[in-house]
Amino acid sequence: MNSYIDIVLKPDAELREAELSSKVFTKFHKGLVTLETNQIGISFPKVKVKLGLVYRLHGNEDKLIELQGLNWLGPLIGYCNVSGICPIPDVVQYRNIKERRSNLSSSKLRRLIARGSIDKDGEKRYKIKMLSNSFGNPYLDILSSSTGQVYRKFFNFGEVLAEPIVGTFDSYGLSKSATIPWF
Repeated sequence: MNSYIDIVLKPDAELREAELSSKVFTKFHKGLVTLETNQIGISFPKVKVKLGLVYRLHGNEDKLIELQGLNWLGPLIGYCNVSGICPIPDVVQYRNIKERRSNLSSSKLRRLIARGSIDKDGEKRYKIKMLSNSFGNPYLDILSSSTGQVYRKFFNFGEVLAEPIVGTFDSYGLSKSATIPWF
């Protein structure tokens, strides 16, 4: 990983931050699927409670050139400032960013109710536990192109490390083990 691209989101009254963030992330995912690559990662250097308005794409220069050649942002380009391809600074730290999944979900709750495995009090406890498990992690509401349903993707930010961990990234630019440069 020797290069990066910064994408600064510019929400406005027409396209608010949450919707723009989700749309850009979905377009990025589709770009990675089209490229059939597992060599591009994503970070969110301005993350706090929300992911922030800066998306940073990490990869080798040739892969980032291929991604940019797809014009993957399409009409969303008007809502973003996209940097050129820049070299990774000499002194950086490293961080793993992965999806945080919960074994608690609305669909699982519906199945439990349908089977009669849970009563009204159990349903309330399940919902409280489901909500409390998600606090503290930034997320995006993503529209699934296959089902048409909106689902929530939570992000887990690992500890900041001095040395990189080499690995591959999924079609969302996330990895269970690999790190991205953090600066």
